[in-house]
Amino acid sequence: MILLDNSEQLLALFESLARSIPESLKVYGSVYHINHGNPFNMEVLVDSWPEYQMVITRPQKQEMTDDMDSYTNVYRIFSKDPQKSQEVLKNCEIINWKQRLQIQGLQESLGEGIRAAAFSKSVKVEHSTAVLLVTEDILRLNASNESKFRSWAETGHPDDDFEREIPNFKYGQLDVSYSGLVNDNWERGKNERSLRYIKRCIGALPAACMLGPEGAPVAWITMDPSCEVGMAYSLEKYRKTGKMAQVMVRYKKYLLQKNIPFYISVLEENERSRSSAKAAGFFEASCEWHQWTCYPQNLAPF
Repeated sequence: MILLDNSEQLLALFESLARSIPESLKVYGSVYHINHGNPFNMEVLVDSWPEYQMVITRPQKQEMTDDMDSYTNVYRIFSKDPQKSQEVLKNCEIINWKQRLQIQGLQESLGEGIRAAAFSKSVKVEHSTAVLLVTEDILRLNASNESKFRSWAETGHPDDDFEREIPNFKYGQLDVSYSGLVNDNWERGKNERSLRYIKRCIGALPAACMLGPEGAPVAWITMDPSCEVGMAYSLEKYRKTGKMAQVMVRYKKYLLQKNIPFYISVLEENERSRSSAKAAGFFEASCEWHQWTCYPQNLAPF
């Protein structure tokens, strides 16, 4: 695999990946953040250049110092020929199979190669899937408008978009001081590693909330290092009141105005969230969201 660390190459890759949306969205979103400040210190590998078949994004080596931190140890993959991914994935220099890690992608056909590579390293794999939801704007992305994309730092905070008040409630930027609140209510969180990850996401990427009468968030939403929007939650007292939908609509509007790519995933059985997402202008993509969580034998939780 070839490490792409030239800004011109990374921009060319970004524009090329746009032509494979929605299947390339996980990697496309990661490369967006890499091209705009790289707040999570990620790197990009391709099997060849300028013509490529596979792209992998991963944290730089200095980021993956905790073998148990599967929030950080995340590899995102896109392949033009997923069936031929097995030999690439077996390469220990690409994936550190000695760690607990996640592999994410939007191509189910990557699974066969991932499982085979993991089996060869005596690694257990758990596969999870979800519905991928996108907007028409994301599907229309092409090379002609890539230059508009700017980083979160360059666009500034969304105070102007979120200042409009309604009685006793106010839209606002989700402050990093509320990371504990998000962690306590995130299904995949509730531990120290997830708290560290959440603090980093809120501090580096766009996150929005609705502040209630007491001045604390009652509903919120964040973004991850691949531009996936998630951790959406509203306190039980404010469910079925439209607060989460209002935050989503305003947040989506902001991201579109700033040309920041985004998409969401929802468990298939979560009909309420799927309906809410569709009401906010999302629709189900032609591919699904996939995650392969990998455990070396000595680090397996079972």
